[in-house]
Amino acid sequence: MHRFTGQWITDAGLCARTPREVRSRQWERKAFPEDPQRDAHVLLRAAFTLETLPKEAVLYFSADDTAEVFLNGRRVALGPAPGWPEAYPYAEVEITPFLRQGRNVLAVHTLYQGLINRVWMSGDFRHGFIADLVADGQTVVASGETFRTARHTGYTPVGTVGYDTQFLETYDARAAEAGFEMPDYDDSAWAFASLVEKPDWHLVPQGVPNRVWEEIAPVSTRREERRVILDFGGVFSGTLEATARGHSGDAVTVRCGQELNPDGSVRFDLRANCRYEETWILREGESRLVWLEDKSFRYAELLLPEGAELVSAQLVARHAPFTLRAGMRPEFASDPDLQKVWDLCVSTQRYGVQAGVQDCLEREKGYYLGDGCTIALTHAALSGEDAFLRRLIREAFVTASVSSTLLTCLDASFAQEIAEFPLMLVLTILWHFRLFGDRAFLAEQYPRVVVLLEAYRRYEKGTLLCNLEKWSVIEWPDNFRDGYTAAVPEGVTNPKPHAALQAHYVAAVRAANRMAGLLDLPLYREEGPLLSTFYGAFYDETCRRFTDDETSGHVSLPGNVYAFGFGLFPNRAAEDDTADWIESRGISATFLFGAFAVLAGFARRGETERLRRLLSDPGAWLRMISEGATRTFEAWGKELKWNTSLFHLTFSYGALFLTEAAERIFREESD
Repeated sequence: MHRFTGQWITDAGLCARTPREVRSRQWERKAFPEDPQRDAHVLLRAAFTLETLPKEAVLYFSADDTAEVFLNGRRVALGPAPGWPEAYPYAEVEITPFLRQGRNVLAVHTLYQGLINRVWMSGDFRHGFIADLVADGQTVVASGETFRTARHTGYTPVGTVGYDTQFLETYDARAAEAGFEMPDYDDSAWAFASLVEKPDWHLVPQGVPNRVWEEIAPVSTRREERRVILDFGGVFSGTLEATARGHSGDAVTVRCGQELNPDGSVRFDLRANCRYEETWILREGESRLVWLEDKSFRYAELLLPEGAELVSAQLVARHAPFTLRAGMRPEFASDPDLQKVWDLCVSTQRYGVQAGVQDCLEREKGYYLGDGCTIALTHAALSGEDAFLRRLIREAFVTASVSSTLLTCLDASFAQEIAEFPLMLVLTILWHFRLFGDRAFLAEQYPRVVVLLEAYRRYEKGTLLCNLEKWSVIEWPDNFRDGYTAAVPEGVTNPKPHAALQAHYVAAVRAANRMAGLLDLPLYREEGPLLSTFYGAFYDETCRRFTDDETSGHVSLPGNVYAFGFGLFPNRAAEDDTADWIESRGISATFLFGAFAVLAGFARRGETERLRRLLSDPGAWLRMISEGATRTFEAWGKELKWNTSLFHLTFSYGALFLTEAAERIFREESD
């Protein structure tokens, strides 16, 4: 734990604002007035001198909402990871190679976005930057009032994309602040930084590696009169960096997209309801396009005015560092279809995980608890590193300060509450132990699990969950719910017991009992009464399957796949029959959450060949690939959802079930 010498700083327009509380339970969500300071690009600079080069130098920093940090004109860090002020992350960066003897310049581009969304804890009037630069054990730079600051006047917001996910902006390269990160930039006219008057951030290590950036050159460049179309060979999350030559005031239209239109132009109206079209205003001579916030795209299209010329362009992909675990071998013989599935899922993990495990990289950029459990578990199994999985678990419990049954979107200001997701978290904690055997971490989480389940228990009616103040996703989108009769739409609390939610609940209680056994503690709770009520309410002895609710008699995939995945059928014969039925329907008959449960169920049973057949379903991952996927989609096909993200990490869990780790995680004998 680093103790900062530096202070929280910002500019005079943001330093004195009293933080406003924007967090709430979903049912109490309020509308807030538009923040007049939103989309504030605040720049900070400090020069310092080193008489000799240090053997080791580290930069500790944090920023709210985010920052891009430069040393001597070179980008050294992006961050930190998002968080809530009660446990706000700081980053640690090794910077020795970026320093030089004599004069050095630390330059920082911070952003206060000011939108209440799933990306950051923003819209709360908090903005600031704090840093210590430590060389050979001595603090040589500490943030304070000696830093210079200015607003970057080159950015003008022109609307938002996604669910108020980020601003579209006109970037004006004529702004006086262009090139502010370079050591020879003259900041003498800038004001001095102001101290944040009411800093209330409690800083903690961010716990995950800093994001890295990768410069991706176009694999093809097509020029059509004044139009240039660039193809970067795959969908990435990052920014377009470009250089153009022209006259002052020339306007370049910049469009980014994940697909091409039939006429070869870039489809900048993304399926995920993001319209990536912005303007770049040139200065006289040569200009650089500089964006701060990430977009998800493969193609870029630039419409140049007469007399302007594109000099160069690259996509700067941003992602967490990723390396497959030593000795990692996918568990399949040379099967070309499974190899394609593996490659697709692994590349999605490699380029998709950011400072956290967001679900999609364009529409929400949301740190969703349910999607996050499967994404982070897959990341841990593939990489052998559990930092992202640990952080997900810990950050989920932080939300208990707002809702005792936890929120769905982590580290953000936008509240959602989905009933199944915290119960998935309980299972994920057990799966983490099975994968890593970390008893100390299990012991740390177990008391929190008990508190969470006791909060759910308050909604029991005869051990069935009833009138729970959360909605149920069941399966998403709703056209893949197979006619489920107890659907609970967003904005409606669970009015009556239903099989999908109760299966998650029983499985979570069972997982808590197994944790207690591993820790040599008494059982959390007897499972017998829960199982008895579950069977009495939903199990149909005649068809040997679960019905959706207590009265309809309707049998669906969502009503059964969770019980199958979690091993809750009353006998092996019924489970075997259901396994055959599920396989006959195919994995593509399920979707984001049900498909995971199906695969987990077959992994639990040790049925490797069945897993491979399901993963080879031509209507699932192979359909994505046939439609040109370079990263997993949010749906088995582009047209199966009304707002399909073409860079959505959830289905990357396919790779998990092609490794030996799947059986280790889900086989009950591993307890």
